[in-house]
Amino acid sequence: MRAADLMTKNVETVPGGMAAADAWELMRRKGIHHLVVMADSKVVGVLSARDAGGRKGTELRDRSSVADLMTSPAITVDHDTTIRRIANLMRGRTIGCVPVLKGTRLVGIVTVSDLLQLVGGGVGRAAEPPRHGLHHRVPHRKQKSSYGVW
Repeated sequence: MRAADLMTKNVETVPGGMAAADAWELMRRKGIHHLVVMADSKVVGVLSARDAGGRKGTELRDRSSVADLMTSPAITVDHDTTIRRIANLMRGRTIGCVPVLKGTRLVGIVTVSDLLQLVGGGVGRAAEPPRHGLHHRVPHRKQKSSYGVW
């Protein structure tokens, strides 16, 4: 399986000069945790919710721009990179996403959530049926009754 098979294709991008508060509002409205920062159709960085201070980072965002808070340079992968390589790259560098490029053009993004969805759901296979509850079996005793406090 390759990056092109797993990536999210509609990537939200922002310019580096945008106010960090506006970028945070965009992330909040769209329900996403990563924005790819672009300059002249080139990926220059990634702004994550953690970079922007999270929920309590209002003071940080009010006095900063996206370029001040973003992680730069962005670690990117090619569209035909294997999922195993992407997972190892993200784990080794402790990053939450990698923008996916085809040549020099941004075509998608792979996040930790995408990888967890792949692992949790399996690759095109139905989920296993739920396990039935465990039943406790009491050995049969001829001499004693089964009444009493456990």
